[in-house]
Amino acid sequence: MSNPAQPTESSATSELDQLYDRDTEETAEWQASLDAVVRNAGPERAVYLMRRVHEHAARSGVSLPGLLSSDYINSIPSSSQPAFDGDVAMESRITALNRWNAAAMVTRGSHDGLGGHISTYASAAWLYEIGFNHFFKGKEGDGSGDQLYVQGHASPGIYARVFLEGRLSEAQLDAFRREATGHGLPSYPHPRRLPWLWEFPTVSMGLGPLGAIYQARFNRYLHARGIKDTSASRVWAFLGDGEMDEPESMAALALAAREGLDNLTFVINCNLQRLDGPVRSNSKIVQELETRFRGAGWNVVKTLWGEAWDPVLRQDTTGALVHRLGEVPDAQMQTLAARDAAYIRKSFFTGDALSGIAAGLSDVQLTDLFENSRGGHEPLKVYAAYRAATEHRGSPTVILAQTVKGHTLGPDFESRNANHQMKKLSMEQFRQMRDLLELPIPDSSLSGDLVPFWHPGESSPEVQYMRNRRAALGGPAPVRKVVAKPLNKPPARPFEALEKGFGNQEVATTTALVRLVKDLIRDKETGQRWVPIIPDEARTFGLESLFPTAGIYSPDGQNYDPVDADQLLHYKESKSGQLIDEGITEAGSMAEFTAAATSYATHGEPMIPFYIFYAMFGFQRTGDQFWALADQMGRGFVIGATAGRTTMTGEGLQHADGHSHLLASTNPAAISYDPAFAYEIAVIVRDGLRRMYGDQPENVFYYLTVYNEPKLQPRMPSGPFIEEGIRRGIYRFRQADTSAAGPRIQLLSSGTAIHWALEAQELLRTHWNVHADVWSVTSWTELRRDALEADRERLRGEERIPYVTSALAEAQGPVLAVSDWMRQVPDQISQWVEQDYSSLGTDGFGLSDARDAVRRYFRVDAESIVVAALDQLARAGEVAPERVAQARVRYHWQG
Repeated sequence: MSNPAQPTESSATSELDQLYDRDTEETAEWQASLDAVVRNAGPERAVYLMRRVHEHAARSGVSLPGLLSSDYINSIPSSSQPAFDGDVAMESRITALNRWNAAAMVTRGSHDGLGGHISTYASAAWLYEIGFNHFFKGKEGDGSGDQLYVQGHASPGIYARVFLEGRLSEAQLDAFRREATGHGLPSYPHPRRLPWLWEFPTVSMGLGPLGAIYQARFNRYLHARGIKDTSASRVWAFLGDGEMDEPESMAALALAAREGLDNLTFVINCNLQRLDGPVRSNSKIVQELETRFRGAGWNVVKTLWGEAWDPVLRQDTTGALVHRLGEVPDAQMQTLAARDAAYIRKSFFTGDALSGIAAGLSDVQLTDLFENSRGGHEPLKVYAAYRAATEHRGSPTVILAQTVKGHTLGPDFESRNANHQMKKLSMEQFRQMRDLLELPIPDSSLSGDLVPFWHPGESSPEVQYMRNRRAALGGPAPVRKVVAKPLNKPPARPFEALEKGFGNQEVATTTALVRLVKDLIRDKETGQRWVPIIPDEARTFGLESLFPTAGIYSPDGQNYDPVDADQLLHYKESKSGQLIDEGITEAGSMAEFTAAATSYATHGEPMIPFYIFYAMFGFQRTGDQFWALADQMGRGFVIGATAGRTTMTGEGLQHADGHSHLLASTNPAAISYDPAFAYEIAVIVRDGLRRMYGDQPENVFYYLTVYNEPKLQPRMPSGPFIEEGIRRGIYRFRQADTSAAGPRIQLLSSGTAIHWALEAQELLRTHWNVHADVWSVTSWTELRRDALEADRERLRGEERIPYVTSALAEAQGPVLAVSDWMRQVPDQISQWVEQDYSSLGTDGFGLSDARDAVRRYFRVDAESIVVAALDQLARAGEVAPERVAQARVRYHWQG
């Protein structure tokens, strides 16, 4: 007799063995019934019965875990398709025109070597047209409408549609990818390049899905806080099945389901091809995606097969055809779309049951099944899927629509691995396409070398139909619309508090900035416009005081007793909370920031996002998103806290940021500052609010780095150029005694490095009789940009001296720059400094140790500044060379 605690080899265990079975005989009868079905009717019948029972249980209110995948067929049977609210024939003509003009646009551009993508829109045309004619809401109603994340490579098709609507001219289409003409069209959806049309940049693959999720979430946030009624807005994200391999594409699926974002629909164009070949050559990407989305809690609608498949599937009385569809890998499915009937009969319809089905189909019917009859190519199937998505409640929906890449472009394009790189059609191919699409284009128009665009005329039935449809849906789409709505000036008191300084209290600049923002949030006029965003580090940055006052946004509120409820700064979640604590996700935080930073255009409601993060993990980790933010013309404050390479005393290499200012300098929309004192922060933030939210708002965002090192925060100095110098990038903070005799040098410093420079100033005076002026450089990058513009103006014949040159014009002696950043950061301005220029910085990897030790390691501490200053003066002949050697000995300094 075997030990009950040790199962025999033939026994099976599961988590159910932990649960008491109150009727083992009944359980055995159910199992025996299933065994009988398998023996007598086969496993397919058993699976069918089990799924039917599972569906019935769900409809009856019995709570069961959901199935993660379904058969490789449409989710919506033809018998359940809703009535089509439109004219299929008319919409087919419109779609054909858009296909033609999209192909013509790319082909004409290819004559100039510009390229373009022709096959993506060809496969997705109906996915867009059904949306434009029946679902996508415009902004002429509530001002928000729907938000459309258009797949980047499909842009020619969108341009073609906008051309038919009359919003683009033929000359603009002809200037596709030729923007230097002044009226050209950008290659992809770029709001900065075509700001009246595109809302969202999407061609940086993976960022579109992530951005769409957080846009839908931010829509709910605005609604919950009473700022804008966004209940009628839906976010549509059009994606490629290959694009879903980007980790960002899947990064926030669980968040979307957890927060019940039923205002969000993903439409994934499953043409089974990525850029070089099949997406899942040996498996099935549709099934994989279904499993992942269902597992994350999404509603999944599969639209795989067209009407021609409906009668064929009805003949499948054994389930063999459905089984075969589920086992054929994607690469083979792609091949079937490009081969003849004989190949299809031989390779797909194998076995008696399947060959019997194939026998009743003609060769034309067989090839049509795989070449043309895909769910994503048929308006009634797509319409049914979209209706199901918009009517679903409680969770987001993903539509998996199967198509053929290059559809209607001819056999040289359809399902070919190389079609992503194929940029043009020959004139003969255009003739074939015209005949296939039944377009009224005469042969005479196709006799030259340049294929024509085709427009049916402003008063044509097609154009009138399009415009009537869009009017009923609230106006044109896509469209970007900015309504001027400047914010009131913030109160002066919070800024004045920082400008007065903190007396003898040592305060880190991170603390000073957080205190300013907290005071601004309390303002009754503009306080509600602030959107604090933190990736799970609120307590690190001192923002926990916002927990009980502003509240943490949660669509579910707080359904538990927080463990710190008895404390003053307790954790408080709220349906109308203002603070967004994202969790450990810089990518998610950045997507949320972008949604808030562009709300002035998306919803006509300017918001002030304030995104604070560990400086090391900001630009470095999400640099691509910052470029998308710039393209989308976002506005707001990005804060790299605990900045610098030497301020994170024990954290070491991966927390030591000495380079984010260099990364930020490459982004033209990033206005970067490295303030040293609290009053500088006050001036910078106040000016940022003016520039981004005033009467003439600029499409920029501010990047400030602040430090966690407590230091004395002095009162703002008086003087005519102090505030201007802070804004423009440099001012003299402490001048040496002008009457003293001896060599002179200028010390330029930013951020926390100013304290090393001030100490060095004193050491140089008392030990070496060298007199140094200390300058605060609030922005190396802005000084460089001003100088570059001055250079451009000079080439135009407009003489202007760069600000940094004029600021240092009367300064005596060489210039030594020092910062907590790599030397390339201060070296940005070197060519516009007329004095001899040198720099110190923290090049290399960070390391763990006390601040003083790390600064000596990088040779940027006060003593190192003194050695470097004496060396620079010695090379200029201002001090004896031996003085440098004496300083090395005195300060125990070794190179």
